[in-house]
Amino acid sequence: MRYGNLIIAHSPHIDAGITTQKIMGHVIIALLPALVVSGFIFGMRAILLTLVCIVFCILFESLFLRVTGRQDSINDLSAVVTGMLLSFNLPSSLPFWQAIIGCFFAIVVAKQIFGGIGNNFVNPAILGRVVLLISFPSTMTSWPLPKTGFLHSDMATGATPLYELSKGNLENLPNFSEMFIGLHGGSLGETGALAILLGGGFLLFTRIITPQIPLVFLGTMGLVAIVFGQNPLFHILAGGAMLGAFFMATDYTTAPLTSKGKIIFAIGCGFLTMMIRLFGAYPEGVSFAILFMNILTPHINRLTEHKVEGVA
Repeated sequence: MRYGNLIIAHSPHIDAGITTQKIMGHVIIALLPALVVSGFIFGMRAILLTLVCIVFCILFESLFLRVTGRQDSINDLSAVVTGMLLSFNLPSSLPFWQAIIGCFFAIVVAKQIFGGIGNNFVNPAILGRVVLLISFPSTMTSWPLPKTGFLHSDMATGATPLYELSKGNLENLPNFSEMFIGLHGGSLGETGALAILLGGGFLLFTRIITPQIPLVFLGTMGLVAIVFGQNPLFHILAGGAMLGAFFMATDYTTAPLTSKGKIIFAIGCGFLTMMIRLFGAYPEGVSFAILFMNILTPHINRLTEHKVEGVA
């Protein structure tokens, strides 16, 4: 509506030139270093498992949208990101059929049933991983040992650094250089801290994510580790801490909207991760911590929403 030179219109008033497709494209680029490292450390099966997850996430999303008569949203690339993140949370030796079940829960149950992208109440990839961990604990906790080189096929398994720590086997722990590069057992996309840092730095540089959640998440973990006499650097480099902090806790839909809310959310993620690691039945706690805080996000948003001045 125009009154002379004054134009009155509903928000948004500024076009930032960013689309969902562009955001997801940036995330895919940011995940590529970790994918390359996983292929080099765990072999071609890590790449194949990632491709299986991507293909079936796209397939499940397309089929669900066709069955329900909703507009196809495959081009927004969100299903690709979900597939990559889900695979990064799986051991490279996981049977493909089990990974496909995880894709179904991630796309259909966590995302599309609630209305699609922007309406999911938890991170889809995390829900898919948790369902698989509860349903198939044996294969989900069988970790292939690193055997550098894309073409190797050795699927010998061993323990993760967090498992060794939980059992008190300190002599079997990798050194920090090995953990930084990724030369230890674990999910295929979480072991290489350097690769994850490169991807996370790219997202920060392009302003796809803000630094509050990653820094506070990891910082809280470090502080709790110190309080309980643990090495903070070990806990930050071990398990899915780096992957969770940069790529999953920062999910637009399931993280709080305000800066204060992001800080509260990240503190909760870091604290719960360490409580599960130190006192829980599982040696790792990142996925469960983020999942729980995702559920609290609507309440955090209400508690930290900006008050409009001058309105009763």
